[in-house]
Amino acid sequence: MTQDRRDFLTHTLAAAAAAVLPAAMAQGNPGPDGPDPRDRVFITNEDSNTLVVIDPRRNAVETTINLTSFDEDPRPPFRYVTAGVAPTHAAMIHKPLYHGCIDAHGAVPSPDGTLLATSGRGSSNIYLIDAVDKRVIGNTPNPAASETTSAERLSSGILLGREPHEPTFTRNGKELWVTLRGEARIAILDVAQALRHLRGADLSPVRQYLPTLNGPAQVWFNREGTLAFVASQKVARVDVFRVNAGPDGHSRPERLTTLDVSAQDKPGFTPFMKTTADGDEVWFSHKLADAVSCRSTRGTFDLHDSVALGMGARPNHVEFVANARGSVTYASLARVDDSGPGGIASSQIAIIDRGATRGQRRMIGSFFSHGREAHGLWTNPENTLLYVAHEQDELPGTPNAGQTVCSAFDVSDPLRPGFIAQIPLGNLNLPSGALRNKKSINLVYVRPGTKGQTA
Repeated sequence: MTQDRRDFLTHTLAAAAAAVLPAAMAQGNPGPDGPDPRDRVFITNEDSNTLVVIDPRRNAVETTINLTSFDEDPRPPFRYVTAGVAPTHAAMIHKPLYHGCIDAHGAVPSPDGTLLATSGRGSSNIYLIDAVDKRVIGNTPNPAASETTSAERLSSGILLGREPHEPTFTRNGKELWVTLRGEARIAILDVAQALRHLRGADLSPVRQYLPTLNGPAQVWFNREGTLAFVASQKVARVDVFRVNAGPDGHSRPERLTTLDVSAQDKPGFTPFMKTTADGDEVWFSHKLADAVSCRSTRGTFDLHDSVALGMGARPNHVEFVANARGSVTYASLARVDDSGPGGIASSQIAIIDRGATRGQRRMIGSFFSHGREAHGLWTNPENTLLYVAHEQDELPGTPNAGQTVCSAFDVSDPLRPGFIAQIPLGNLNLPSGALRNKKSINLVYVRPGTKGQTA
């Protein structure tokens, strides 16, 4: 890409993202055939403890998966709404006899896209979701089911430890590694045994607890599945483990090295990371340092780039798009700017040119996310669609006022993303009343039966 093109992008990307698109694009059709009928977008909502499912063919909510235990009994202590009063979030999760999820947070698909692992960081557990049937595995029929109560009783999930932040499947799908952010260890689960446990078998799904850095935020595996990278939100270090998979596919982890990332992340707060599709690099989001960085996934894991994103940018997640039109890293920014499309406050997504020479890569522009406090983001398998989750609700006087929203973009030209739709997440309709889907964190795009980003 020429310098003139970079300069043009720097000044025009934000405006281009807000431009009006043709009718076919506005309906969410990125090409002649549109998204695959199997495709779904899953979003964890921390304040409502729900999992929204979006159909990208319509860019509308298809269903909401309930991770609360409200309305399983007709008596007031069990209900969400009593006498016309809906509780605050804090009151909701502290209601007597509530046994549901608290602070639904992390989410990741299995390598084949048929399972989804979701963490309840406040309830210290994880849930497994059937991504095809869109239901919680381990739920049981509710003996008190009626027109005024729920048909199912929510599974207790799998109790793991303090603050399970992010789950990640190994590349072969045999294990699930869950970072316990409130501790200094990782819970490693046998996926097959976890499924049996959730369906009633009397056995432990936890293979071992692996000691690691204090405050581990996330694990991500290299493309070959032979190495595990562990970032922290308490220390400026990254642990690297050899996975050492045995003949049965299960790990025998061994710490290889610990990397010092204090030059890139002085505050020691790295909540998210991901490897590129080509497997060459691992990118880290240094939220309090307002920067991202990338390293080689091989050899001595040398630093390739450290990219400043601007004061107060507060990057959350990273995602990658590479095709004939360009190669970029996107970073979702938590900062909310007043100058969004139509004068509506919005966060932005930073664009980093991965096609530039290593050591010289930088932020070349940004585009508005069409929501406040952008967090999770994920692309479809073709790298033509990008979906973005947001933590904050839309402001009064806006088209989706009071709603948490997801945004969709056409990224077939990764350097010039085109806005498609802002999708209000609506409510989970419980028997006693409507629970608003609120404070989105993780977002994943899933095509069940197809190898995805964790494969």
